[in-house]
Amino acid sequence: MKLFTVEEANAMLPQLRGLLSDLDRFRIRLRGMAPDAQNASEKAIQGGGTSRGIEYASTVSGFLEMTQEILALGVEIKDFERGLCDFPHLRDGKVVYLCWQRTESSIEWWHEIEGGFAGRQPL
Repeated sequence: MKLFTVEEANAMLPQLRGLLSDLDRFRIRLRGMAPDAQNASEKAIQGGGTSRGIEYASTVSGFLEMTQEILALGVEIKDFERGLCDFPHLRDGKVVYLCWQRTESSIEWWHEIEGGFAGRQPL
């Protein structure tokens, strides 16, 4: 587990914003293909399939690759829609999360590992 300082996490925000933006494009495409995918799933016992199968598989693959790229940085994605992310951080000898969402200009919050968003406290 990578531990971030507040400065390291803030320095990563421009890159993270770009990755989340790329991830959003995949999410939007997947949302648009959801009815076709649902229809194919319902007909799976009969062979399923959709004319957009290759496009759907490629989009899912892209979504997973972008997600993995963010996770490989050591950042945990908590909510894709809100762009809510946690950065493991050492605070007073204990691992906690620095908490950030895409509407915030910088990291100004933290919470206990089990505390979640509802337990956010100002730095």
